[in-house]
Amino acid sequence: MWRSLASNMLTILIVGLFLFAGVILWGKNEYSSEGPLSEAICFQVPSGTNMSRVSRKLEEDGAVSSSSIFRIGVKYSDKAQDLKAGSYLVEPGASMESIIDTITRGGASTCGTEIVYRVGVTRVLAEVRELDPATNSFVERAEFVPGVDETPAVYTEKKAEADTRYRIALAEGVTSWQVVESLKAMDVLEGDPGRRPAEGSLAPDSYEVRPGTSREAVLTEMKDRQDKRIADAWEARSSDAAVESPEEMLILASIIEKETAVADERGVVASVFTNRLNRGMRLQTDPTVIYGVTKGEGVLGRGLRQSELRGVTPWNTYVIEGLPPTPIANPGLESLVAAVNPEQTDYVFFVADGTGGHAFAETLEEHNRNVAKWRQIEAERNNN
Repeated sequence: MWRSLASNMLTILIVGLFLFAGVILWGKNEYSSEGPLSEAICFQVPSGTNMSRVSRKLEEDGAVSSSSIFRIGVKYSDKAQDLKAGSYLVEPGASMESIIDTITRGGASTCGTEIVYRVGVTRVLAEVRELDPATNSFVERAEFVPGVDETPAVYTEKKAEADTRYRIALAEGVTSWQVVESLKAMDVLEGDPGRRPAEGSLAPDSYEVRPGTSREAVLTEMKDRQDKRIADAWEARSSDAAVESPEEMLILASIIEKETAVADERGVVASVFTNRLNRGMRLQTDPTVIYGVTKGEGVLGRGLRQSELRGVTPWNTYVIEGLPPTPIANPGLESLVAAVNPEQTDYVFFVADGTGGHAFAETLEEHNRNVAKWRQIEAERNNN
């Protein structure tokens, strides 16, 4: 009898162990396999919440099949203390494992509201936009010029929300004065920006910021990025470069940046200036003359006068030989690379072609024909 009872108990124990192992395997599969979510959602993790409340909300939103398995997975992955407040894009079919990684990894939120300050050559524009999870594209809620336009209510509303993200998008070709003045207009930043950075020393790029970030810290990050770009571009220079130092490269790159907004033209424009420098010709470029008039403080807003084209300034390349003494704007990486890796051409002239690009020429005769075409296009536009 005792032998039979012991045999039955052993059988029950073995069956129980198999069932327990099966449950564990099922749980592991549920944890790592495709989740039940059919459409992307923007999942918010409020500040001060805990993983237990997060797991229940995920189950309510249909993102996980079991909040209990989710919590067990969090425990065994040892990520319970790594929960980060923010708004996160949860993709269709996301597994519990991937969701845990998303909400504990840290860094910027991946969905929700974003306020972007776009610093352009003519103005700074603030945009309030939200990511639509269904299309994974941004929907614009409002835009305005800080310090000029009336502040939209949605901007004030979203600034009060803890998970709103902030980004500064710095365009190629802006001057250091424009950058500093733009940062002053951004009420999400704090502090005095300090001394204006040297022209050309700031990297056009996208910068994530947080409320309370100091203006000086933003400028420091911009300078650090530009320093690295300058060093990398100079290291990769070709033997065809006409400039003899990183400083000269930066000056030439700023001129290239201001002369063309067409990415594919940068290397050709660089070749024109390289050929002119090698032949001892003056650069004769209008953007340098404009900088001599404005010193980079604002936009000229009109055509150059003949007196300005003839006027002597350190930046008037119709008068001076070679490069001006300083950059005339903050060039992007592509212009830095073009300045020391020009295309191989015999062009020494170029003029606008009416399409946003330029017509290039090797001879003065050819250039004069291109200029005549451009003047005809201008005249037709003025008559319409």
